[in-house]
Amino acid sequence: MAVLKVIEVLTESTVSWEDATQKAIKKTAKSIKNIRSAYVQSQSVTVNKGKVEKFRANVKITFEVS
Repeated sequence: MAVLKVIEVLTESTVSWEDATQKAIKKTAKSIKNIRSAYVQSQSVTVNKGKVEKFRANVKITFEVS
């Protein structure tokens, strides 16, 4: 039987939501092993002078606990 844990990670990118999600996984994988899945719970942007400045993602990451 596997025991799984879920953490919530907030991240941002100047490129896209996909890039923000990739950054969340890459950064988390440096300290947490056995990542099984990720769920993008919400997305938002920051706006400056009428233009999108940053893409933000709230990502739930699931990993197996040994």
